[in-house]
Amino acid sequence: MSISIKFAPNGSLKAALTGSVAMIAFGAEAGEITRHSFASDTLGRDYAYTIYLPDGYDDTNLTYPALYLLHGSGGNENDWPVKGQAGQTLDRLIDAGEIPPMVVIMPASQSWWVDGHNEPAETAFFDDLIPHVEQTYDVIPERDGRMVAGLSAGGYGTVNFILEHPDMFASAAALSPAVYIPQPPSNSSGNTHPTFQSDGAYDPEKWTELNYPTYMDAYKAQDQVVPLYINSGDHDKFQIAYHAAVLYNDLLAHQPQAVEYRVIDGDHEWHVWVDGLADALPFMAGYVSRPVGAAPDQ
Repeated sequence: MSISIKFAPNGSLKAALTGSVAMIAFGAEAGEITRHSFASDTLGRDYAYTIYLPDGYDDTNLTYPALYLLHGSGGNENDWPVKGQAGQTLDRLIDAGEIPPMVVIMPASQSWWVDGHNEPAETAFFDDLIPHVEQTYDVIPERDGRMVAGLSAGGYGTVNFILEHPDMFASAAALSPAVYIPQPPSNSSGNTHPTFQSDGAYDPEKWTELNYPTYMDAYKAQDQVVPLYINSGDHDKFQIAYHAAVLYNDLLAHQPQAVEYRVIDGDHEWHVWVDGLADALPFMAGYVSRPVGAAPDQ
Protein backbone atom coordinates (compact mmCIF):
# COMPACT_ATOMS: atom_id res chain seq x y z
CA MET A 1 0.00 0.00 0.00
CA SER A 2 1.20 3.52 -0.71
CA ILE A 3 -0.01 7.05 -0.15
CA SER A 4 -1.31 9.26 -2.92
CA ILE A 5 -0.81 12.92 -2.06
CA LYS A 6 -2.23 15.94 -3.83
CA PHE A 7 -2.01 19.63 -3.05
CA ALA A 8 -5.20 21.44 -3.98
CA PRO A 9 -4.97 24.83 -5.78
CA ASN A 10 -5.66 26.61 -2.47
CA GLY A 11 -2.68 24.87 -0.86
CA SER A 12 -4.65 22.45 1.29
CA LEU A 13 -3.42 18.87 1.55
CA LYS A 14 -5.46 15.92 0.41
CA ALA A 15 -4.27 12.34 0.93
CA ALA A 16 -5.71 8.96 0.05
CA LEU A 17 -4.47 5.39 0.35
CA THR A 18 -3.90 3.51 -2.89
CA GLY A 19 -2.69 0.05 -3.76
CA SER A 20 -0.21 0.92 -6.48
CA VAL A 21 2.20 3.83 -6.63
CA ALA A 22 2.85 7.01 -4.73
CA MET A 23 1.76 10.13 -6.56
CA ILE A 24 2.42 13.75 -5.71
CA ALA A 25 0.86 16.59 -7.66
CA PHE A 26 0.98 20.29 -6.92
CA GLY A 27 -1.43 22.94 -8.15
CA ALA A 28 -3.77 23.03 -11.10
CA GLU A 29 -0.98 22.44 -13.65
CA ALA A 30 1.39 20.06 -11.97
CA GLY A 31 3.66 17.25 -12.88
CA GLU A 32 3.10 13.77 -11.49
CA ILE A 33 5.51 11.74 -9.38
CA THR A 34 5.09 7.96 -9.23
CA ARG A 35 7.19 5.14 -7.80
CA HIS A 36 8.27 2.16 -9.87
CA SER A 37 10.78 -0.68 -9.94
CA PHE A 38 12.21 -3.14 -12.45
CA ALA A 39 14.37 -6.26 -12.30
CA SER A 40 18.06 -5.36 -12.42
CA ASP A 41 20.31 -8.09 -13.78
CA THR A 42 23.36 -6.31 -12.40
CA LEU A 43 22.03 -6.02 -8.86
CA GLY A 44 20.15 -9.32 -8.82
CA ARG A 45 17.12 -7.57 -7.32
CA ASP A 46 14.54 -4.93 -8.14
CA TYR A 47 15.81 -1.42 -8.86
CA ALA A 48 13.46 1.18 -7.35
CA TYR A 49 12.99 4.75 -8.55
CA THR A 50 10.48 7.57 -8.52
CA ILE A 51 9.87 9.60 -11.64
CA TYR A 52 8.52 13.09 -12.29
CA LEU A 53 6.56 13.48 -15.52
CA PRO A 54 5.78 17.10 -16.44
CA ASP A 55 2.26 18.40 -16.85
CA GLY A 56 0.92 17.41 -20.26
CA TYR A 57 3.32 14.48 -20.68
CA ASP A 58 0.51 12.10 -21.72
CA ASP A 59 -1.11 14.63 -24.07
CA THR A 60 1.75 15.36 -26.45
CA ASN A 61 4.12 13.46 -28.70
CA LEU A 62 7.13 15.29 -27.29
CA THR A 63 10.38 13.63 -26.26
CA TYR A 64 11.80 15.29 -23.13
CA PRO A 65 15.22 15.91 -21.63
CA ALA A 66 15.91 13.69 -18.62
CA LEU A 67 17.50 14.54 -15.28
CA TYR A 68 18.82 11.76 -13.04
CA LEU A 69 18.61 13.07 -9.46
CA LEU A 70 20.63 11.12 -6.87
CA HIS A 71 20.02 10.91 -3.12
CA GLY A 72 22.61 11.00 -0.34
CA SER A 73 24.11 8.32 1.91
CA GLY A 74 21.41 6.15 3.49
CA GLY A 75 18.68 7.74 1.38
CA ASN A 76 16.18 6.25 -1.04
CA GLU A 77 13.98 7.05 -4.01
CA ASN A 78 11.56 9.08 -1.86
CA ASP A 79 14.09 11.59 -0.51
CA TRP A 80 14.02 14.11 -3.34
CA PRO A 81 10.24 14.17 -3.91
CA VAL A 82 9.41 14.34 -0.18
CA LYS A 83 12.27 16.02 1.72
CA GLY A 84 13.70 17.78 -1.31
CA GLN A 85 10.41 19.21 -2.64
CA ALA A 86 11.55 18.36 -6.16
CA GLY A 87 8.03 18.35 -7.59
CA GLN A 88 7.20 21.83 -6.32
CA THR A 89 10.49 23.23 -7.58
CA LEU A 90 10.13 21.69 -11.03
CA ASP A 91 6.50 22.80 -11.38
CA ARG A 92 7.38 26.36 -10.40
CA LEU A 93 10.38 26.72 -12.71
CA ILE A 94 8.64 25.07 -15.66
CA ASP A 95 5.56 27.25 -15.18
CA ALA A 96 7.76 30.37 -15.05
CA GLY A 97 9.57 29.34 -18.25
CA GLU A 98 12.93 29.19 -16.45
CA ILE A 99 13.49 25.58 -17.47
CA PRO A 100 11.91 23.41 -20.17
CA PRO A 101 9.56 20.59 -19.23
CA MET A 102 11.66 17.56 -18.34
CA VAL A 103 11.43 14.04 -16.99
CA VAL A 104 13.23 13.57 -13.66
CA ILE A 105 14.30 10.12 -12.47
CA MET A 106 15.07 9.76 -8.75
CA PRO A 107 16.62 6.30 -8.28
CA ALA A 108 17.60 4.37 -5.16
CA SER A 109 21.04 3.01 -4.36
CA GLN A 110 22.44 1.09 -1.40
CA SER A 111 25.90 2.32 -2.33
CA TRP A 112 27.51 5.72 -2.93
CA TRP A 113 26.67 5.32 -6.64
CA VAL A 114 29.93 3.45 -7.25
CA ASP A 115 30.94 -0.17 -7.68
CA GLY A 116 31.98 -0.52 -4.05
CA HIS A 117 32.28 -3.48 -1.74
CA ASN A 118 28.52 -3.85 -1.26
CA GLU A 119 26.95 -3.48 -4.72
CA PRO A 120 27.87 -2.56 -8.32
CA ALA A 121 25.77 0.63 -8.22
CA GLU A 122 27.55 2.48 -11.04
CA THR A 123 27.32 -0.47 -13.42
CA ALA A 124 23.63 -0.88 -12.59
CA PHE A 125 23.01 2.82 -13.21
CA PHE A 126 24.51 2.80 -16.69
CA ASP A 127 23.74 -0.75 -17.84
CA ASP A 128 20.28 -1.18 -16.31
CA LEU A 129 18.64 2.08 -15.21
CA ILE A 130 19.38 4.37 -18.15
CA PRO A 131 18.37 1.75 -20.77
CA HIS A 132 15.18 1.00 -18.80
CA VAL A 133 14.24 4.68 -18.63
CA GLU A 134 14.97 5.30 -22.30
CA GLN A 135 12.94 2.27 -23.36
CA THR A 136 10.01 3.07 -21.07
CA TYR A 137 9.59 6.85 -21.20
CA ASP A 138 9.59 9.57 -23.86
CA VAL A 139 13.06 10.93 -23.13
CA ILE A 140 15.83 12.01 -25.47
CA PRO A 141 18.20 8.99 -25.63
CA GLU A 142 21.31 11.03 -26.37
CA ARG A 143 23.92 13.06 -24.51
CA ASP A 144 22.28 16.43 -25.17
CA GLY A 145 19.11 15.16 -23.52
CA ARG A 146 20.66 13.85 -20.29
CA MET A 147 21.57 15.61 -17.03
CA VAL A 148 22.69 14.22 -13.68
CA ALA A 149 22.69 15.81 -10.22
CA GLY A 150 22.85 14.72 -6.60
CA LEU A 151 23.35 15.72 -2.99
CA SER A 152 26.19 14.68 -0.66
CA ALA A 153 27.02 11.06 -1.60
CA GLY A 154 24.84 11.65 -4.66
CA GLY A 155 27.01 14.66 -5.48
CA TYR A 156 30.05 12.41 -5.11
CA GLY A 157 28.43 10.00 -7.54
CA THR A 158 27.52 12.81 -9.93
CA VAL A 159 31.11 14.05 -10.12
CA ASN A 160 32.40 10.54 -10.76
CA PHE A 161 29.76 9.93 -13.43
CA ILE A 162 30.59 13.02 -15.48
CA LEU A 163 34.36 12.59 -15.23
CA GLU A 164 34.19 8.91 -16.19
CA HIS A 165 31.40 9.28 -18.76
CA PRO A 166 31.51 12.81 -20.23
CA ASP A 167 29.95 11.42 -23.39
CA MET A 168 26.74 10.63 -21.50
CA PHE A 169 25.67 13.96 -19.94
CA ALA A 170 25.09 17.49 -21.22
CA SER A 171 25.34 19.09 -17.75
CA ALA A 172 25.39 18.28 -14.05
CA ALA A 173 25.04 19.62 -10.50
CA ALA A 174 26.80 18.47 -7.32
CA LEU A 175 25.08 19.78 -4.18
CA SER A 176 27.23 19.57 -1.02
CA PRO A 177 29.23 16.84 -2.78
CA ALA A 178 31.10 14.43 -0.49
CA VAL A 179 34.27 14.74 -2.59
CA TYR A 180 36.76 14.46 0.23
CA ILE A 181 40.51 14.48 -0.46
CA PRO A 182 42.43 12.48 0.52
CA GLN A 183 39.99 10.66 2.85
CA PRO A 184 36.57 11.34 4.44
CA PRO A 185 36.56 13.30 7.72
CA SER A 186 36.04 11.26 10.87
CA ASN A 187 32.36 12.24 11.14
CA SER A 188 31.50 11.19 7.56
CA SER A 189 29.40 8.09 6.93
CA GLY A 190 31.94 7.23 4.25
CA ASN A 191 34.02 5.68 7.05
CA THR A 192 31.26 3.26 8.05
CA HIS A 193 29.20 2.77 4.89
CA PRO A 194 29.29 -0.76 3.40
CA THR A 195 30.48 0.72 0.10
CA PHE A 196 33.92 1.26 1.59
CA GLN A 197 34.00 -1.58 4.16
CA SER A 198 36.24 -4.63 3.72
CA ASP A 199 36.28 -7.41 6.31
CA GLY A 200 34.39 -5.18 8.71
CA ALA A 201 36.78 -2.24 8.48
CA TYR A 202 37.06 0.96 6.46
CA ASP A 203 39.11 0.46 3.29
CA PRO A 204 41.00 3.68 2.47
CA GLU A 205 42.37 2.18 -0.74
CA LYS A 206 38.83 1.63 -2.05
CA TRP A 207 38.01 5.28 -1.30
CA THR A 208 41.09 6.46 -3.20
CA GLU A 209 40.34 4.10 -6.08
CA LEU A 210 36.76 5.36 -6.48
CA ASN A 211 37.13 9.06 -5.69
CA TYR A 212 37.10 11.64 -8.49
CA PRO A 213 40.86 12.45 -8.71
CA THR A 214 41.27 8.96 -10.21
CA TYR A 215 39.34 10.13 -13.27
CA MET A 216 40.33 13.80 -13.54
CA ASP A 217 43.40 13.47 -15.80
CA ALA A 218 41.55 11.32 -18.35
CA TYR A 219 38.62 13.74 -18.31
CA LYS A 220 40.87 16.71 -19.00
CA ALA A 221 42.69 14.83 -21.76
CA GLN A 222 39.54 14.34 -23.86
CA ASP A 223 37.54 16.99 -25.70
CA GLN A 224 34.10 16.92 -24.12
CA VAL A 225 33.30 19.26 -21.23
CA VAL A 226 30.39 18.67 -18.87
CA PRO A 227 29.21 21.99 -17.37
CA LEU A 228 28.99 21.56 -13.61
CA TYR A 229 27.16 23.53 -10.90
CA ILE A 230 28.52 23.03 -7.34
CA ASN A 231 27.20 24.32 -4.03
CA SER A 232 27.79 23.98 -0.30
CA GLY A 233 26.52 25.40 2.97
CA ASP A 234 29.05 27.68 4.62
CA HIS A 235 28.68 25.85 7.95
CA ASP A 236 28.77 22.32 6.49
CA LYS A 237 29.75 19.95 9.33
CA PHE A 238 31.75 17.79 6.92
CA GLN A 239 33.93 20.68 5.69
CA ILE A 240 32.41 20.38 2.23
CA ALA A 241 32.69 24.10 1.55
CA TYR A 242 36.45 23.50 1.45
CA HIS A 243 36.41 20.20 -0.45
CA ALA A 244 33.91 21.54 -3.02
CA ALA A 245 36.19 24.55 -3.54
CA VAL A 246 39.11 22.20 -4.26
CA LEU A 247 37.01 20.48 -6.93
CA TYR A 248 35.87 23.82 -8.35
CA ASN A 249 39.42 25.15 -8.61
CA ASP A 250 40.62 21.93 -10.23
CA LEU A 251 38.00 22.35 -12.97
CA LEU A 252 38.14 26.13 -13.30
CA ALA A 253 41.30 26.29 -15.43
CA HIS A 254 40.02 23.47 -17.64
CA GLN A 255 36.49 24.78 -18.25
CA PRO A 256 36.34 28.37 -16.95
CA GLN A 257 32.99 29.14 -18.60
CA ALA A 258 31.37 25.86 -17.61
CA VAL A 259 31.74 25.47 -13.85
CA GLU A 260 29.98 27.44 -11.10
CA TYR A 261 30.36 27.33 -7.32
CA ARG A 262 27.93 28.78 -4.77
CA VAL A 263 28.35 28.92 -0.99
CA ILE A 264 25.13 29.69 0.85
CA ASP A 265 24.12 29.99 4.48
CA GLY A 266 23.56 26.58 5.99
CA ASP A 267 24.91 23.25 7.18
CA HIS A 268 24.66 19.81 5.55
CA GLU A 269 20.88 20.07 5.39
CA TRP A 270 17.84 20.01 3.18
CA HIS A 271 17.28 23.75 2.77
CA VAL A 272 20.74 23.98 1.16
CA TRP A 273 19.76 21.28 -1.33
CA VAL A 274 16.22 22.55 -1.95
CA ASP A 275 17.54 26.04 -2.71
CA GLY A 276 20.50 24.58 -4.57
CA LEU A 277 18.31 22.51 -6.87
CA ALA A 278 16.24 25.58 -7.73
CA ASP A 279 19.44 27.46 -8.62
CA ALA A 280 21.08 24.53 -10.41
CA LEU A 281 18.16 23.59 -12.67
CA PRO A 282 18.31 26.73 -14.88
CA PHE A 283 22.10 26.32 -15.09
CA MET A 284 21.82 22.71 -16.24
CA ALA A 285 18.90 23.46 -18.56
CA GLY A 286 21.03 26.02 -20.40
CA TYR A 287 23.08 23.18 -21.87
CA VAL A 288 20.41 20.60 -22.58
CA SER A 289 18.05 20.05 -25.51
CA ARG A 290 14.51 21.32 -25.17
CA PRO A 291 11.65 18.84 -25.72
CA VAL A 292 11.73 17.44 -29.24
CA GLY A 293 8.69 17.05 -31.49
CA ALA A 294 5.43 18.86 -31.88
CA ALA A 295 2.17 18.81 -30.01
CA PRO A 296 -0.62 17.02 -31.89
CA ASP A 297 -3.18 19.09 -33.77
CA GLN A 298 -6.09 20.19 -31.63
